[in-house]
Amino acid sequence: MGAVKLNIRNCSQRVDGVAAEPEPDWSFDDLVSELNDLETKLANTTSSTERSVPFEKSRTRGREIEKGRAFVLRADEYEMEDSESEDDDHVDKALVVAGSAKRFTCDELYLSNSDDDSDIVSGFEVRPCLMDELGEVEGALFELAQEHQLKVKDEIRNKISALETALVNETQNSASSLLRVEKYKETRQELDKKFDTQYQRRIAEALDNHLTAVQRDRELKSQIEERKIRSDAAYEEAKRKAAFEKLQQEKARAEAEAKVRAAEEAKREAERKAAMEARKQAAMEAEKKAAKEANETSKRVTSGGTQQAAGDSTDTSNLSNAENKEYGNLYRAAPSALNLEQGRLQKLKELCERNQMIRSSSNKDYTRHEGNISRNIRQIRGVRDNVRSKASELIKLLNDPQCPQSVSIEIFAKKVVSYCENPGNAPFASAYVIVLITSQIPHAMDILLAELHMACLYTVPKHLLYKKSAFQSKEAYFRSIGYREVDGKLESTEDYLKRLESYMKVYGALVQTETTNVQNFHGLPEGWAWLARFLNTLPANHYTAVSLNAFLQMAGFALFKRYKSQFLKMLNVVSENFLVDLKSRNVPELTKTITEIQTYIEDKKFLQEPEGKSLQSNLLSNVYVNY
Repeated sequence: MGAVKLNIRNCSQRVDGVAAEPEPDWSFDDLVSELNDLETKLANTTSSTERSVPFEKSRTRGREIEKGRAFVLRADEYEMEDSESEDDDHVDKALVVAGSAKRFTCDELYLSNSDDDSDIVSGFEVRPCLMDELGEVEGALFELAQEHQLKVKDEIRNKISALETALVNETQNSASSLLRVEKYKETRQELDKKFDTQYQRRIAEALDNHLTAVQRDRELKSQIEERKIRSDAAYEEAKRKAAFEKLQQEKARAEAEAKVRAAEEAKREAERKAAMEARKQAAMEAEKKAAKEANETSKRVTSGGTQQAAGDSTDTSNLSNAENKEYGNLYRAAPSALNLEQGRLQKLKELCERNQMIRSSSNKDYTRHEGNISRNIRQIRGVRDNVRSKASELIKLLNDPQCPQSVSIEIFAKKVVSYCENPGNAPFASAYVIVLITSQIPHAMDILLAELHMACLYTVPKHLLYKKSAFQSKEAYFRSIGYREVDGKLESTEDYLKRLESYMKVYGALVQTETTNVQNFHGLPEGWAWLARFLNTLPANHYTAVSLNAFLQMAGFALFKRYKSQFLKMLNVVSENFLVDLKSRNVPELTKTITEIQTYIEDKKFLQEPEGKSLQSNLLSNVYVNY
């Protein structure tokens, strides 16, 4: 007979709240939870069975009959195999209860998940009196359920074991991988640290080598600079000693010559006094003789201006006083100013005579030396380094042993005055150079001032009045006060005033120049004296107005800093007397100059440092510094 299989498909849903078969999509946690529930249910079932009474078939049978249900154990013939004898025994068994034609299915044995104790007790519970005379079917079903449960448990255990094994392996693999990663990380960190250390060491070595090289270069440059400084200092010291020795020799020679000149001067002084007495007596004799004397004086002035004072054998101050009496005050100047001018012109005359003797007794040509001096003077600019370098170069040229110093000084004085007559040249820079040079060669200052007096008589200060009786023509007067001839004609008054202004600006810049540790032999005291003599003796006209304006623009700031209220009194004199006299002339050409002087006083421009007084630090900078 063929094998018979029970239709218990629906029994796989849940029994006593526990699924008979595991779901295919359960997770590991679900399996563990289900096993724990199964073990708990089995334990509860076992304990309840031991406490329950023996199986009561009448009760069960009664319940099935009361419900009117048919309990049929059906054996469907799915496959029939002749070789299996065990299935033949099962085919002969069929049980029909209550005469009902309904079949027995596993749906009728479904036990709910409720907590009711009556539902927990089912046909699958293990009972001690399982083999009653009516319990064969229940026993067969129970055995099948037990076998099925055991099989499911075995499968679940196998799966759990496999999962645990896989989990352990996976954990071990993960731990091994993490360990390898940690080892790789540590190894990488060690390598990075090692590379960083090597890189830092290389950087430190390179930096140390670079710093060592820089230090070595600096030391080498410092040594070279020190050697150069020592060499220059030794050279300058040797040159200074040679110049000092030469100067001492010249001083000794000059002292010897001075003694001779003193004796001659005493003799000439006696002759001058006798001549003056004779002249005073002769001046009272006749007016015709006075006119004749005036014409002779005009000729002398025309031939050389102030230069005639140096060539005349009579004293200039005395001559000027005599002319003031005889010729109606031809010259306007303070006697002290004329005495100073005479002394400077006398020194210039003696220097020129000495140089003439040197040139005549020697065949040397000083043209190249003169060109070097002229070139350095023309290169003077309002820059501190330029002023220092040019002053140093000119001092070297003036002390050049190849050329006598007297010749160099004469060339220097003439070139400076010629350079200063141009309005565009820097007067303050020129003044700085002059002060620096004359501080090393003091007697060059008087020679330079003498040349300046010859070029511009208002630097004395001195003014020559125009009188028809003293001058043959107006042109003769113009020549005597410094007008030049250009192409056979006298220059215009405008050109003359521009040159006059340039000379006075240089003179004003010279008297106000003060330099640290350097003595100015013609400084602010001489400038103060010039202003006092100017206001006391000179008349107010176009020439004197331009001279005063140029002087105040250059020296007013320094004079106010030194003399304060006294200088303000001087300005009051200018405002109340000098400007009033200028305005009274009603000359249109004076309007500009009057306005400038008046603005200078009213706006107190003497409180402002004049432009160019502070030299620039370099050509590319707008920063100015006091020398």
